[in-house]
Amino acid sequence: MLNLYILNKIKKKENIKKIILTLIFIFSAAFSTKNTNQGQQYKNKLIKNFTNVNKINTKTKLVNRKEFLLQLEKIKFFSPSLYAKNISTYNIVLKWLKKKADINELSKFGINLFQMKGVDNYGNVKITGYYTPIVKASKIKRKNFIYPIYRMPSNFKKNEKLPQRKDIYNGVLKKKYILAYSNSLIDNFIMEIQGSGFIDYGNKKPLSFFSYSKKNNWPYTSIGQILIKNGDIKKKNMSMQTIKNWCKRHNQKEIQNLLEKNKSFVFFKETGRKEAYGASAIPLVEKAAMAVDKSIIKSGSIVLVQTPLLDKNGVFTHKYEMYLLIALDVGGVIKGQHFDIYQGIGEKAGLLAGFYNHYGYAWILKV
Repeated sequence: MLNLYILNKIKKKENIKKIILTLIFIFSAAFSTKNTNQGQQYKNKLIKNFTNVNKINTKTKLVNRKEFLLQLEKIKFFSPSLYAKNISTYNIVLKWLKKKADINELSKFGINLFQMKGVDNYGNVKITGYYTPIVKASKIKRKNFIYPIYRMPSNFKKNEKLPQRKDIYNGVLKKKYILAYSNSLIDNFIMEIQGSGFIDYGNKKPLSFFSYSKKNNWPYTSIGQILIKNGDIKKKNMSMQTIKNWCKRHNQKEIQNLLEKNKSFVFFKETGRKEAYGASAIPLVEKAAMAVDKSIIKSGSIVLVQTPLLDKNGVFTHKYEMYLLIALDVGGVIKGQHFDIYQGIGEKAGLLAGFYNHYGYAWILKV
C-alpha cells in the first residue's frame, strides 16, 4: 500500500511538471513569434555583414531584366569610369542573362553570391521605395504659389549649421535664394525627402529638374513617427499617401507645425537635365536603381534582391519577386542593411514608393 501511495505521488508530480513545461513552451512560442507581415523570413542566422553562399535555391523568376539592361547602358554612357570599375562583373552577369539561365545557376558562370546579414542577422534587409515627384511651381510669387523652394545660401561656411526649418518657413533667408514658389508646402517637403524633383511651370513648358544641393545640418526627424506616436495614423497604415491624406484634413498652420518638428531642411539647384539623376550623376531607371549606404555597398555594385510582392493597396501578398538592382544613389536615412528602390517619376511612382516599408533578402554579385 505504501509503495502504491508513493507511486501515485510521483505520477502526480510528473504530470504537474509536464503541464508546467507545456505552459512554458506555449508562452515562449507566443512571445517569440516573428512578425512576417512585412516579408520577414527566418532561416539560418547570419553573423557577418556578408556571407558567401553557393546557391539561393529559389523558383522565383527575375522580373526586371529589361530595366536592368537599360540601367547598365545608362552607366556605360554617362559614367564610363564607373562602368570600367565594375566591367568584369557586368560582363559575366550579361552573359548569364543572355543565356537566360536560372538564378540557381549563377555560380556556374563564376558569379559569387554574398548574402547580406540584414537588420536582424537573419538576412532581413529593410526595403523602402523612393521616386521623383513632379511639383507645380511659379518663378514668381502669385495667387496660391506662395511656398518657396530654396537654393543653398552662399554666405555660410562648409560645416556651419544653417537656419532650422521653422526659421526658414518664417522667412529668415533672403529672397535671392528662392528658386521658385510652389502651391503646396507638403509637396515641397516630399521633394526634400525624395532628394530631387521635376518642376512644372505650366503653360506646356518643359519640366525642369531640381537636384539635391545641400542640407542645413540639423538632425532629421520622421513626421511619420510623430503621427504614429500621436495616434493620428496607425503604424500598419503608415505611408506617404496616408501622410498626404492627413494634410488634406488639416489646415495650413497645423501642417506647418508638424513639418517644423523636423528641423532638417534640403536645398536644391536647378538643372537642365531631362531625366532623373541620383548621387552618381547617372540617370535612374525605375526598378533597376537603388540608394544604399556607401560604407557597406560600393557605387555600381549589382545586388540581387528578393522583394515582397504587394497588391494594388500595398498589402504584402506573401509572395516574392526577384530584382537585379544597381547601387547608384544614397539617402540621408539609408543606413546599414537598408535599401531604397527607385520607383520612377510622378504620382503613380509615388504611390508605389509610399507602400514600401518591408523586408527582403539580398545578395551582392561579384566575380
